Amino acid sequence: MNAVFDDTAKLGKWMAVEVALAKAHARLGNIPKDAPAKIEAAARKVKPGRVAEIEAEIHHDLMAMVKALTEQAGDAGKYVHLGATSYDIEDTATALIFLEGITLLEKRFATLASTLKKLALEHKGTVCIGRTHGQHAVPTTYGMKFALYYQELKRDMERLAEAKKRIAVGKMSGAVGTMATFGKDGPKIQKLVMGELGLEEDPVTNQVVQRDRHAEVLCVLAFTAALMEKVAKEIRNLQRTEIGEISEPFTQKQVGSSTMPQKRNPHKSERVCSLARLVRANAIVAMENIPLEHERDLTNSANERAIFGESFICVDYMAMELDKILAGLVFYPDNIKRNLELTQGLIMSERIMIHLVESGKLGRQDAHEAVRQLAQEAFARKRHLRELVVERKLLTKKEADELFDYTTYTGSAARIVEAAVKD
Repeated sequence: MNAVFDDTAKLGKWMAVEVALAKAHARLGNIPKDAPAKIEAAARKVKPGRVAEIEAEIHHDLMAMVKALTEQAGDAGKYVHLGATSYDIEDTATALIFLEGITLLEKRFATLASTLKKLALEHKGTVCIGRTHGQHAVPTTYGMKFALYYQELKRDMERLAEAKKRIAVGKMSGAVGTMATFGKDGPKIQKLVMGELGLEEDPVTNQVVQRDRHAEVLCVLAFTAALMEKVAKEIRNLQRTEIGEISEPFTQKQVGSSTMPQKRNPHKSERVCSLARLVRANAIVAMENIPLEHERDLTNSANERAIFGESFICVDYMAMELDKILAGLVFYPDNIKRNLELTQGLIMSERIMIHLVESGKLGRQDAHEAVRQLAQEAFARKRHLRELVVERKLLTKKEADELFDYTTYTGSAARIVEAAVKD
């Protein structure tokens, strides 16, 4: 991903657009038939260092490329960049770069989805306590957690596919989008250039391709980064000393702290969470770039040199790191069981209430109030709820033994998981 967004790759894409423009002119008879081949050969000779030298003199990066390409193209050099404005080249090249980056992310996300699917199926029967508002709620399964993440990632992959369609456009329309420099050939030239590059024509532009297209891609990356943060944050919380149900992999020689030898910090998950903030911030900047003034101003240009590559590279790295974390995730069954039993049966209050209603012993509201009062008493007196419901004759001992078995109170969790990861 670094290679896709580095300056050498950008330079290569710029020159590819210049070559496509020359080919379009040649097909329409505007320049000699052999000029495109000479310009294409010249593009292979242009050195990034030479472009940098020219840019240091003229303070215009695109024009520095044009001059360097012209130097190498001999008599065909006079046809380089004919009729184009800088952002005809730059925005069209940016589309090519984005498409290459998205293709890499699609592969990375597919790998991550496969790992989540595997975990969901492996742990569809691993019962654990569900938590709402940070408090113990009712039992769920680890398979449910991973199936949830899998489904959200699939939605993000669908969003990325949609955004990919809308970013796959280029322009060859001149300084304000009118194609005036190309005369009557303008529409034909744009069509030929985009056909050569495998892009769609942007139906209407001003000096630039409109930034809603780029912002959409960065917002999708921010969505996916937020999902990865969600997964990493759950791992971090479940790795807390007091909970200790799972942990990210920790190698034999790994050091957790420079002063506390016992530490097993979830630093890889923390790293994922940290980078998610950066990707979200970049999406905000991308949206700020949408309302450019008149036919365009330059307020988008400088920040895009940072936010485009940075967002793609961060998300790619996050997906790679999270996949490694999940693939090596460690489970602690004893702690999972301990936490299920931590509240001495209070997590089964809902089940008891439902049973009292279904058995005809109490109405719904009366059952809720009766169990609520017993739950409060059990908490205050540090007693198991099962003992109290039997003492107060709400349940028989046999009923209590069955109803307080948390492993049998996960509803359709297994079927939900299987359906959620079925492709």
